[in-house]
Amino acid sequence: MGIFSRMSDIINSNLNALLDQAEDPQKMIRLIIQEMEDTLVEVRSSSARVLADRKAAARRLQQVQADADSWERKAKLAISKGREDLARAALQEKHAIEDELAVVTAELTAADEHIAQLSTEIGQLQQKLSDAKSRQQALLMRSQTVESRIKVKRQMHREALDTAFHRFEHFERRMDNLESQLELLDVGREVPPDLAAEIDALQQDERISDELQRLKAELEARQGSRDGNG
Repeated sequence: MGIFSRMSDIINSNLNALLDQAEDPQKMIRLIIQEMEDTLVEVRSSSARVLADRKAAARRLQQVQADADSWERKAKLAISKGREDLARAALQEKHAIEDELAVVTAELTAADEHIAQLSTEIGQLQQKLSDAKSRQQALLMRSQTVESRIKVKRQMHREALDTAFHRFEHFERRMDNLESQLELLDVGREVPPDLAAEIDALQQDERISDELQRLKAELEARQGSRDGNG
């Protein structure tokens, strides 16, 4: 693709459409800006060459015009001296130079038109470049804003999770405290199963001992009654 075709494509391109279609708008606009800057360098280099060619054509035009004027003066001199033959020859040289003069004049006109076109397109390209850089800055700011919002939301979510965990830990500690208090209330109310069995055995042994003493007393009382009657 030639430089001018590429420049025309860039100038006529729709930045919004290009960015909307891009998967990565920031990357796309960096590429667009790079393309514009590269094209602008090439166009300016081309403009410099055209300007140099125009200056050369202008100098050539002055020289050719001076030569034509010179042959016309020579023709006038020959006529004044009665040398019509020399005057004709001088006019023939002038006409030949005038043909070249027309060519150089056309070249100079074309160079002027080309320069004017380049100047207009460079201005349009610079405007496009400024627009693209503004879009790039806007995209960068939007990206930074989104990243900041994401960071804030993540921080908020993290803080919410931390708060939930703290509340859960606080609830666990509270339950542990309640269970500890419940265990303290039960202290002294329960005795080990073996100890309880031993105490029950002692009580049972005491009842048996009392019963045994009662029976012995009854037997002794009966024995004493018999002895008294005998």
